[in-house]
Amino acid sequence: MKRILVPTDFSKHAEYALKVAAQIARENDSEIILLHMLELPHQAGDAIGSGHQIPEIMFYKDQAIRNLEDLMDVDYLSGLNVSEIIQFEKAFEGILAVSKKNNIDLVVMGSHGTSGFQEMLIGSNTEKVVRFSEAPVLVIKNENSNFKAANFVFASDFSNEIKKPFRQLLEFAKAFKADLSLVMINTPNSFKPTHVAEKIMSDFMKEFDYPNHTLHIYNDVNIEKGVLNFANSVSADLIGMCTHGRTGFSHFFNGSISEDLVNHAVRPVITFKI
Repeated sequence: MKRILVPTDFSKHAEYALKVAAQIARENDSEIILLHMLELPHQAGDAIGSGHQIPEIMFYKDQAIRNLEDLMDVDYLSGLNVSEIIQFEKAFEGILAVSKKNNIDLVVMGSHGTSGFQEMLIGSNTEKVVRFSEAPVLVIKNENSNFKAANFVFASDFSNEIKKPFRQLLEFAKAFKADLSLVMINTPNSFKPTHVAEKIMSDFMKEFDYPNHTLHIYNDVNIEKGVLNFANSVSADLIGMCTHGRTGFSHFFNGSISEDLVNHAVRPVITFKI
């Protein structure tokens, strides 16, 4: 976990994410890359090519530079290797591009979540990054001055396609010396007898060497509620899931459990791209 990307819009939720990233970086001797995507007002963006409103564009850029410089001076970043990037681009597209270009190992983002029509029709930049990011994405909702992942819940169907991202998850778990609670959620629409679910999970884990794990089966009305309720029942520090990165109508009609969790969970959530 050598490079951590922290996108910031200078909001309090972005600061929550940066504080957690600083704790992770300090424990793992990681570099933090602070990224601010400069999404200009529509009129200013259209004017870039025409030469109009250039002073307004420079104003936004200069203000962003000042904000980043102030952020670089905060106490909790003292002694850490921190660099900064300002880029003119749509937020989630720029985050993905910078992540790929800089070989980012972990993206840490703040989110206040969305609900109702805003969630259905627009979604948050965090949700979009979760959907498409090749690097794991850790989403922070609240201030956390003592971030830990000692009690780490991972929910899955434990199918073969999960094995590759699961290796990434184990590396993260090892870094935090986490006790890993692996859970399969049983729902009325996708019910498995206990002996069948147990065999699927135990067979899955035969390929992996991670002694500090336990297997659980949890029944609930749907997967999202099951994950949240199970995490509450074991007082989890962190919830982990995999995401398919659906797009278009497939995403609209099927949704993504990982993205819903990012929006609705109070606990930190980390996602891994399948």
